[in-house]
Amino acid sequence: MKLNLKKPIVFFDLETTGINIAKDRIVEISILKIFPNGNKESKTWLVNPEIEIPKEASDIHGITNERVVTEPTFKELAPEVNKMIEGCDLAGFNSNRFDIPLLAEEMLRVGLDFSMDNRLAIDVQTIFHKKEQRTLGAGYKFYCGKELIDAHSAEADTKATYEILLAQLDKYEDLENDVAALCEFSRHTKRADFSGHILFNEDEEEIFSFGKYKGQKVVDVLNKDKGYFNWIQNADFPLYTKKVLKKIKENMSGSGFTIEDLKKKFNG
Repeated sequence: MKLNLKKPIVFFDLETTGINIAKDRIVEISILKIFPNGNKESKTWLVNPEIEIPKEASDIHGITNERVVTEPTFKELAPEVNKMIEGCDLAGFNSNRFDIPLLAEEMLRVGLDFSMDNRLAIDVQTIFHKKEQRTLGAGYKFYCGKELIDAHSAEADTKATYEILLAQLDKYEDLENDVAALCEFSRHTKRADFSGHILFNEDEEEIFSFGKYKGQKVVDVLNKDKGYFNWIQNADFPLYTKKVLKKIKENMSGSGFTIEDLKKKFNG
């Protein structure tokens, strides 16, 4: 099975210092880029996170502070990573809820504007869970008949994820070999941001999903509580959430940013 691509797609996996999207950092990133003609390009980097790697994280992925102390920081690697994923759709295993949001935070933190405009995202884990309810290692054995060696190595996990998606396309006749269709199948709730702090309601209007204004329309809240916007911008929310909220506010003031722009955001 060959992926039916209209443009390149990047499969990627992150190993990190933890699971807090706003605070944790990348310690390893692996990218597998698939071109429409079937050609492939891959790259794996160890990353100095510039913060302590907790023992609990090292016990999972095997990457210690000593191992990355002389490696480049993400700020140093970001231009190359950004160039490699530029103009590409994205795919991964649990990537919609973790890898893409955390990569976005790292990019924004070093001053690179990360956006899902004109990108689609396939979460292979979501397809797997909807079809079989398994883990990555079990999925690799189930779909590909192989044992996942070096699990929690970003490179091994990335390659396994790509192989699983190809096997899924072979196995499920109702699974369309089309990035847009796979993106749609990979979705959970419709989100305006990655972390799910801002969702879309049935009328395609942005609503808050948390706090005292949970379920209320963002534009209504920003109109009646002038300080709420500043509170979010100064609080410990993901940078991408702040970016989306800022654009909603700009749209309210007639900056030219349209509701259709937000609807094109990542909604997986």
